[in-house]
Amino acid sequence: MSKPGEHKTVQSRILTYAQKIGWRYVSRAEAEARRGFDSDGATPEDRARPASLYFGDLLHAQVHAFNPKYKEAEGALVGEFQRLNADIAGNREFLAYLRNQGKFFCAEENRELDLQLIDYGDLDRPREKWRNVYEVTEEFYVHNGRHGTREDVVFLINGIPVLVIECKNATKDEAIALGVDQIRRYHAETPEVMVPEMLFTATEAIGFAYGVTWNTVRRNIFRWKSEEVGNLEAKVKTFCAVPHVLRVLKDFILFAEKEEELQKFILHQHQTAAVDRVVARALDPKRSRGLVWHTQGSGKTYTMIKAAELLFKANEAQKPTILLMIDRNELEDQMLKNLVAVGLGNVAHADRIATLNKLLDEKGQDYRGIVVTMIHKFRDMPANLNTRKNIFVLIDEAHRTTGGDLGNFLMAGLPNASYIGFTGTPVDKTAYGRGTFKTFGCEDDQGYLHKYSISESIEDGTTLPLYYNLAPNEMLVPHEIMEKEFLALAETEGIADIEELNKILERAVNLKNFLKGKDRVPKVARFVADHFRQNVEPLGYKAFLVAVDREACAFYKEALDKILPPEYSEIVFTGNNNDPQHLKKWHLEGKKEKQIRKNFTKVGEWPKILIVTEKLLTGFDAPILYAMYLDKPMRDHTLLQAIARVNRPYENEAAEMVKPHGFVLDFVGIFDKLEKALAFDSDEINAIVKDLGLLKQLFKAKMETKAPAYLALVTRKFDDKDVDNLIEHFRAKERRKEFFKEYKEIEMLYEIISPDAFLRPFIEDYAKLSSIYAVVQNAYAKKVYVDKAFQKKTNELVQQHVGALMAKEEPGEYVAIDKDTIDTIKQRADGKATKVINLVKSIEKTAEENSDDPFLVALADRAKAVQESFEDLQTTTAEALAELFKEIDKNEHRKKEQAAKGLDGLTYFVLCKLTDDGIANPEAASRKVAAAFSKFPNWQRSEAELREVRKQVTFALFAEEDDISKVTATVEALFNLLHKSFRP
Repeated sequence: MSKPGEHKTVQSRILTYAQKIGWRYVSRAEAEARRGFDSDGATPEDRARPASLYFGDLLHAQVHAFNPKYKEAEGALVGEFQRLNADIAGNREFLAYLRNQGKFFCAEENRELDLQLIDYGDLDRPREKWRNVYEVTEEFYVHNGRHGTREDVVFLINGIPVLVIECKNATKDEAIALGVDQIRRYHAETPEVMVPEMLFTATEAIGFAYGVTWNTVRRNIFRWKSEEVGNLEAKVKTFCAVPHVLRVLKDFILFAEKEEELQKFILHQHQTAAVDRVVARALDPKRSRGLVWHTQGSGKTYTMIKAAELLFKANEAQKPTILLMIDRNELEDQMLKNLVAVGLGNVAHADRIATLNKLLDEKGQDYRGIVVTMIHKFRDMPANLNTRKNIFVLIDEAHRTTGGDLGNFLMAGLPNASYIGFTGTPVDKTAYGRGTFKTFGCEDDQGYLHKYSISESIEDGTTLPLYYNLAPNEMLVPHEIMEKEFLALAETEGIADIEELNKILERAVNLKNFLKGKDRVPKVARFVADHFRQNVEPLGYKAFLVAVDREACAFYKEALDKILPPEYSEIVFTGNNNDPQHLKKWHLEGKKEKQIRKNFTKVGEWPKILIVTEKLLTGFDAPILYAMYLDKPMRDHTLLQAIARVNRPYENEAAEMVKPHGFVLDFVGIFDKLEKALAFDSDEINAIVKDLGLLKQLFKAKMETKAPAYLALVTRKFDDKDVDNLIEHFRAKERRKEFFKEYKEIEMLYEIISPDAFLRPFIEDYAKLSSIYAVVQNAYAKKVYVDKAFQKKTNELVQQHVGALMAKEEPGEYVAIDKDTIDTIKQRADGKATKVINLVKSIEKTAEENSDDPFLVALADRAKAVQESFEDLQTTTAEALAELFKEIDKNEHRKKEQAAKGLDGLTYFVLCKLTDDGIANPEAASRKVAAAFSKFPNWQRSEAELREVRKQVTFALFAEEDDISKVTATVEALFNLLHKSFRP
């Protein structure tokens, strides 16, 4: 039975659903005509070469309709677009055009006017009164002279392509990942088309991944959620709905400078929902409070910024004042940088009490815009300083700012303002936590204006799960000291501020003395160093060591430097002028600290361990951070904020790293009593952090239930018979897919747990299972790099236990492809399945080494087709082997015939291709074609020569053959094959 194609299963359905929600379908032929394709072009490239990315006539008409004083000729605006850089900076400029921030010169008024490209008033209009033209087309072909790409489905507004959907066959493995790879290829090969396009999705009819162009790393690609899971129609009709696309273009795409690099982001569904609810609540005349809980690491800062921006621009707000209230100096600086990075204007910084009062004084400056300030700047604020209602106070980390200054001064000074609290941690069960509900959540039945929980975040992949393990007992704080000096103290309950925590710890004399004990610090440092080198460094990630205070940071740095090279670790803390010398030596100058922080976020750069106590425990975003060595007592919000540093997703394709989760190694013993450490609802606690023991149980279960069936396939200590049986057993792709999935899950668990005495009973079986994986992977992978097939620790184990096998089973036993090949293969002791795989690999290797021989390249393609049929169980092993022998025999016959005719390889290849395709007078035509290639020897490197040689080859065939379609197909196939050969 034939497999469903991309168009049949996905593409046509998307086009149908799009039409139902207001997008007009434009056929490929109509779209190409409107884009200006050359209908006389001999090849698709020739036809596409003069084409525009835009429906120019429609764009010009709409621009005139929206801008009556625009007098430029048709094509002028497209020319303006074409001058934009084909990169992320050009994409940012194009988004400004789409947001109607472009300009045109009006001679009549002798000044620049705003250029409107899209009428966002359609958001409030019924469908029949829409002013924009919404169209969707398919097979959107672009050729820039070097590369050609064909996008599956493209959505256009007023003739401008803004959204691309890549459709994949539901039967393909990793279909969505392949779709995203295709989007990446468009960026690399035809970046011009990605300048106007702002959004992309990839789907195989079940999943629906989305993101913004120019940001295709995995952690920034999200799963579109609709109420009906797996329903393509529901997803298309919600994501591609005209109002949604308009909202995203208008409001929900951000550009920001991060680490001195321009980056592009899209707000997730939880962020856009929260932004809209915050704006609606702030503008609600009857309600003035709200609480937004978005778990740590889920983009709360951008949610606040976007809400502030939309409030400032809202007509109903009538030139408002928006206060962005931060509770720490470092976070205040970070917020200001973020506002600058996203290009938000009208921002004032109230860095002093007097400045804030001056900005807000209703009888004085009465500032309208966004004000960034801190809670303590409200101290001694006069009552009724400003009684306007259009003052909106957005309070970050609201769980830390619910009493004291806030109640006494802020609300008295701004009595009619609206107050929206944002928190990254759940509201706790203490009286302190209930105060947060009372202050902000009093107007909502559930206490929250919007909630995005930890479990939701993990399910979406926005954050990662956290696992913890306790250090050896002798290093943990004794229970009685921990209870008396920390856990039993009422003031530690619901503690939300790390400065308050530090004050409590200052009084915990015995606790700090134990933690900083001269005998204990070297032991902990040794344990940290060993754990890091064995468990974290092999995975490529980095770590925090959290010490109880700044002095302890210095102690740990000195201890670690005796075990690890000094460049492994750095201290980052806030220095004071009055510090003693042994602390001053670790003070960092601003530029150096900035460089250390930047280097820490990069794979392979020093340092690998940061030693901290307060700084960087909030607000610091380093996705490469995997492990936290916790040696500071914390609880509730301070603990959750700290450990959330390790929950950020991280992906590095070049280094083949995908972070599975975050890990905390507890040297204090705080996780020994999890319910006391985290005074939240039990459901939230279970979602926050889990015992590493759970992963051990899962590994044990998989090794006892899943692995035995695979282990039983090897009965003879991996001799040739075993290897052939494995290759035969795993012929079917689905069977391989299931095994690879199971093995990779087991391997990841091993990588996380290892080294650990718990693994000893499983080592032999795990090594054997890994060997099976290696054999199957080596047999069926396109290119085999044994070391890269495994994670780092597993690779070491495989080398130790089965190194000889790996050396034997690497694809080193290639055979030469010549007149003796068939006899050589027949005489080998390998089983037939092994012979099929080795023969295909040998042909592919020979073709790769002789890539200027088009016959060998074509032979490799045919051999691959034989392997595909073999793997799909459409042919038997014996039939596949016989087919390969037949192909090799034909190749030998070809070499003899070529020698007899006295033709070079290219001329003879062209002759054979023309003969196979039924072109008239193939010998005469092949000589003309070969002459054209000789005339333009740089056709692979030069666009001009490639264009000319294609033209001459086409004319040479037309001279002998009248069938235009046959000539076009032959030229296309010929160049496709030749491009694989004669590589520049």
